[in-house]
Amino acid sequence: MSAAVKISRTDHTAEALRGLAAKSNDGGQVRRLLALALILEGHSREVAAELAGMERQTLPDWVHRYNAQGVAGLCSIRIGGRRCYLSEAQMAELKAVAIKGPDPETDKVVRWRCVDLRDEVARRFTVTVTERTIGKWLRKLGLTRLQPRPFHPKKDAAAQEAFKKLRQPGKGRAARQHHRRWQAGRNLVSGRSPCRPEGHARLCLGAGWFVPAHGAR
Repeated sequence: MSAAVKISRTDHTAEALRGLAAKSNDGGQVRRLLALALILEGHSREVAAELAGMERQTLPDWVHRYNAQGVAGLCSIRIGGRRCYLSEAQMAELKAVAIKGPDPETDKVVRWRCVDLRDEVARRFTVTVTERTIGKWLRKLGLTRLQPRPFHPKKDAAAQEAFKKLRQPGKGRAARQHHRRWQAGRNLVSGRSPCRPEGHARLCLGAGWFVPAHGAR
């Protein structure tokens, strides 16, 4: 029979430990708090470990840590993952480069893509990463891939405005004559012209393929 596991701290009751487990975002800490709550309720080490999803030999270690450090000692120890390839200063520089945009003369592109920024990072910082990593960095910096419609870098705004003015309809006698000709064209019967005979057949939609334009069906 295994030795009993004793909790020496009296800071929290079993109900209080369950309440702390309900508020915790650390899955490992939740299981440990529930295991300690089961022990305070009188369950054996085997039952508490099985219901909490841990090994029977592991539970005494967490009990000792709880007795020494309290609830904070039950938190999971995180290593932190892989160190970022770029420093904070380099990430700030990358953000400034992305916001400023490329130089068409030197960079040979009119807007940044992830593959272009990947090459720029390799050139500036001697760091080789994938396009997916560049996308993650952009999201981390609060940037988005959505960009406005690209435009030619050598466009002439003044020439565009002058062209728009040329396209506007004129005013005066020429404009009135053009309007009268256009209105006369609208008054013509659709499908009729002086050269078309009265009963000339035309294509119509419906049951009949070819029917006379004017006449009985």
